[in-house]
Amino acid sequence: MPLTPLDIHNKEFSRRLRGYDEDEVNEFLDQVIKDYEGVIRENKELSNQLLSVQEKLDHFATIEETLSKTIIIAQEAADDVKSNAKKEAQLIVKEAEKNADRIVNEALGKSRKIALEVEELKKQASIYRARFRTLVEAQLELLTQDGWEALESREQALESREQEVRDREREMKEIY
Repeated sequence: MPLTPLDIHNKEFSRRLRGYDEDEVNEFLDQVIKDYEGVIRENKELSNQLLSVQEKLDHFATIEETLSKTIIIAQEAADDVKSNAKKEAQLIVKEAEKNADRIVNEALGKSRKIALEVEELKKQASIYRARFRTLVEAQLELLTQDGWEALESREQALESREQEVRDREREMKEIY
């Protein structure tokens, strides 16, 4: 069991002949008591400080552990988000490729259809030109035939007859 300042103060020594000077021993013991009290006080303060520091250390250790767990969870979440984003990007790319293939196939189909229509229109235009050429040639042939002049003379004859009819009508009007 450790000594207390009170134990030192109350300590009684037995007396002997030719012993130590009692005042000097008491004075020395008073100094030891004073120093011992200082050491005990300092020890208590250091113990209190140690407890305070230990509490802070425990608190910071808890915070560190929490932060470590949080960082791990955040990293896992980031990895999950990254993985999901890659998967989604791959799906979007596949869908875009499908749409592109569909659009290209539709365009090729339309292009073939238009090419067939153009060929059909060229054939129809060629047939139309041939028919028109035949018609124009037939009309030119009619114009170059002798019968045309006969038609012109008939037309002049008809005009003169019409004039005669008009003249007669006038005469008839004048008479009546």
